[in-house]
Amino acid sequence: MTSPVQVEIFRNLFASVCDEMGAVLRRSAYSPNIKERCDYSCALFDASGRLVAQGDHMPVHLGSMPASVRAVLDAMRLERGDVAAVNDPFRGGTHLPDITMVAPFHGEGADAPIFYVANRAHHSDIGGMSPGSMPLASEIYQEGLRVPPVRFVRSGRVDGDLLAMILANVRTPRERLGDLHAQTASLEVGAKRVGEMCARYGEPALQTRAAELLDYAERGTRALLASIPEGVYEFEDALEDDGFGSGPLPIRVRITLKDRSAIVDFTGTAAQAKGPINAVEAITRSAILYAFRCLLPGEVPANDGCLAPLRLIAPPGTIVNALPPAAVAAGNVETSQRIVDVVFGALARALPSRIPAASAGTMNNIAIGGVDPGTGLAFAYYETLGGGMGGRPGSDGLDGVHTHMTNSLNTPIEAIEHDLPVVIRRYALREGSGGGGLRRGGEGLVREYEFLSEAEVTVLSERRSLRPWGVGGGEPGAPGEDTLRRRGGSLERMPGKFRVTVGAGDVLVVKTPGGGGWGMGGA
Repeated sequence: MTSPVQVEIFRNLFASVCDEMGAVLRRSAYSPNIKERCDYSCALFDASGRLVAQGDHMPVHLGSMPASVRAVLDAMRLERGDVAAVNDPFRGGTHLPDITMVAPFHGEGADAPIFYVANRAHHSDIGGMSPGSMPLASEIYQEGLRVPPVRFVRSGRVDGDLLAMILANVRTPRERLGDLHAQTASLEVGAKRVGEMCARYGEPALQTRAAELLDYAERGTRALLASIPEGVYEFEDALEDDGFGSGPLPIRVRITLKDRSAIVDFTGTAAQAKGPINAVEAITRSAILYAFRCLLPGEVPANDGCLAPLRLIAPPGTIVNALPPAAVAAGNVETSQRIVDVVFGALARALPSRIPAASAGTMNNIAIGGVDPGTGLAFAYYETLGGGMGGRPGSDGLDGVHTHMTNSLNTPIEAIEHDLPVVIRRYALREGSGGGGLRRGGEGLVREYEFLSEAEVTVLSERRSLRPWGVGGGEPGAPGEDTLRRRGGSLERMPGKFRVTVGAGDVLVVKTPGGGGWGMGGA
């Protein structure tokens, strides 16, 4: 039996491969969304496509990436020098801007791969009806180029025809080319590091250590579940609307804890909607993994072993398991956040002293595109904004951060103004937006974008009316607000989801929600 010391050594060795892949991807990327905001993830998989290790990257990517890897392995046999690409949400993806790449590692003389390295990066444009490819769409065909599992690299050479097809369908081909090459470079480094580990420890030993880490994670998760009082715990929250007038859209969960396992049942959740708030099953599974992972000790690795004791029931055709041709752009970024909220809300009934209040509950997605008057070239930009973290046992919530399914960074003002015809007039904490309580909720953010030329803007956000809830008597956080201040001085209060054409001198003001408060007393 492997000693605890060996388990810890190999846990860190496998994770270091993923971390280095992420560092290469970030340093090599062209777009601010990847190199500044770090909207990417890297992971290592075993020969069966099971997640063995991941970097400290995006939770919404990492929990769903195994479905993309499995879709690739079901569709093709990857040979030496091959790299597969996929972004189809109904084949393991999340939404179309997230392109996943998978490369095999065969080892010495092996006919079949013994490991796979993979990464996922959010591209700032993948075509579709709106710049930034996060449109207020009613079907997936409007959201951009949909790529099933295909070989992007064949025997070490990029498939020129496929690359040409992708670049012909996006608004910023030069930036996309740079980001795609950054992804393949990241995989090359990952495969090289796996090879070095095999040379040092031996391929059979490395495969054995990977299997032991999966078993270790499962045992750790079952121990966690055994520590929670058995029972049935329910909670309900809602998405405010789908952008087309339907809403609120309830998300209901019923968690049954028994015999060191959990059944997470979303029966009763709203049917999939016309608008882009639909989440595919991979996203829902990812959100569940994240929520339970937050309760595990830090030494337990986040891999497929954690999922073994968790059974998901997500009725097909609902907003937590959408079917084609549903629009899904916001399912990845908004619905995933609400799924975490309802799972935590249910678990708070079982563990009232451990579960935090609701955080901002939205990624506040901003997509901007047009033609830069200085260069005459098209630009497309995407970012998310942080908000308030919910108050938690022992500490106030953090201010102005990305929470739960996203742990990306806020894009620096300098990066935006360098790359876009946009000036950031204000960027500050939104004072007074956090809910009061024994542990107050964190403050949201205020960001003001002044446009220097005509542009098209799409905003997909939540928690504009349904406030982030408090726990144990804590107060809810303030809802977000979106306002358009026209050049002539008129103000337009905008809904949480909208698409609008702005002109030079117009200013978009986004105020993000604060977190809910935890516990009674204090302010």
